Amino acid sequence: MLQKFLESKPLYYDKIDYTRMPKVYAQVQEHFLHPQVIHIIGTNGKGTTGRFLATVLESLGLNVGHYSSPHIVEFNERIWLNGRSVSDALLEQAHQKLLQILSQEDAEMLSYFEYTTLLAMYIYRDVDYVVLEAGLGGEHDATAVFDNILTLVTPIGKDHEAFLGNTLQEIVQTKLNAVKKTAILAQQNEPLVREWSQQIVQAKGCCLFDVEALLDGNDREKIKIIREELALEEYLVNNLSLAVSALKFLKIDYTPKSFHNARLFGRMSKLGNNIILDVGHNTLAAEAITNALAGKKFTLVYNSYKDKNYKEILHILKPILSQVQIIAIEEERIVQQALLEEVLSSLAIQYSDFTAFDANETYLVFGSFSVVAAFLKAYYA
Repeated sequence: MLQKFLESKPLYYDKIDYTRMPKVYAQVQEHFLHPQVIHIIGTNGKGTTGRFLATVLESLGLNVGHYSSPHIVEFNERIWLNGRSVSDALLEQAHQKLLQILSQEDAEMLSYFEYTTLLAMYIYRDVDYVVLEAGLGGEHDATAVFDNILTLVTPIGKDHEAFLGNTLQEIVQTKLNAVKKTAILAQQNEPLVREWSQQIVQAKGCCLFDVEALLDGNDREKIKIIREELALEEYLVNNLSLAVSALKFLKIDYTPKSFHNARLFGRMSKLGNNIILDVGHNTLAAEAITNALAGKKFTLVYNSYKDKNYKEILHILKPILSQVQIIAIEEERIVQQALLEEVLSSLAIQYSDFTAFDANETYLVFGSFSVVAAFLKAYYA
């Protein structure tokens, strides 16, 4: 069974063997057909950009896969195929086939994310397009072993420094090293990201376009219509623009109707009238949310992994907070509550434990996929 097999693999690693996935894939790549892959790298917005693009391609009658991670409620969310999450039956069928293709040693050695990536790409072997979202988003990512026709680069900021680099410039270098042919760069918060990206891509002999260079007046009018129909916040419009620029590069016609049901759940998603859910977990996401919700006040349901800059995140969010409720997460990576409480006290933010959903409160649920999942479990209990 796939679920039991994946449970034997740790979800997170302190160190990653960057040679493992390329070696394994080189041995089995003849079993994988080669659809047209659009690779998405960056720090924030990969999921929404990918879903916008995949939804349009599927609406045009193409067979499309969208691979994203992590999942909120169930594993199947990671492998989207032609408009819906993949079925349990297809997952199990692909898993059994993959175990036949791989040696037992390689199957056991691959990480959770590496094995899941191979599983998705085997399921996607017959599709026209794969929108392939990187995990950490860099040259050593498991998704980087596959050839692609285009790379989309979402906004880049500091995150996963232990794997990607200690400075923003180092992180940009690691991420842009994943470009194979042509890349489109989204609007960036830090102007130097464009300059660094251009230097890196040119040194690789590849091409880099700015997102705005591919859009004309007609595209911008369509984007306005789509924004209104999907009720998108400004930073989600930037992700939409990146997806549209990819369609323009690929010379694929689209209409605003092509984006029907293109919002990805968990990204500034509304649950009822008084709850906003967002799986963001870094300072870049906190800045985007604070700008989008400026002038309003929320009870923040929050927790954080200990490797995140939770003090800076809470400092950024403070103008839109009335209080924080700490939701319990049973994971080793979660910061000790005493440390989180110390930071909240230092920022003069009122806090308490989250115990139950209160219909009279206005909530912002933010901090990670795990936070959103834990809240949903309590909400639907």
